[in-house]
Amino acid sequence: MRTAPHKSKRFLPLFSVFLGAVIFGAQAIGGNPGSGVVSLGIMVVFGALLLAGGRRETVRGLRGDGRDERFAQIDLHATALSGMAVITAVIVAFLVEMARGHDGNPYTWLGAIGGVVYLVAVVAMRMRS
Repeated sequence: MRTAPHKSKRFLPLFSVFLGAVIFGAQAIGGNPGSGVVSLGIMVVFGALLLAGGRRETVRGLRGDGRDERFAQIDLHATALSGMAVITAVIVAFLVEMARGHDGNPYTWLGAIGGVVYLVAVVAMRMRS
């Protein structure tokens, strides 16, 4: 039986390196290749730490190769908490921009995207249940 690619212990470390390369490319195009090297280095180190984590439960849960129902619940709660932190930061940044006399962008769009996705998800999940 084959393991789904996203459940392989190598998927997230390799994805981290890929994302680091994309960030490097974006920063190099923007004229900051030195910062791009630093970003790539951070992502490579993160990927290496995930690979070196071996059989530790938390690392296996993050990588995807050690997920069970308990870790799925931990992940769901952690995702909700991080989402609330981002939403709060977007709202605060929007208010600060408005208080400075600006139009609130890009926080207006980020807040709108978050709100619309939330509403669509609630309706879709309600219809499924």
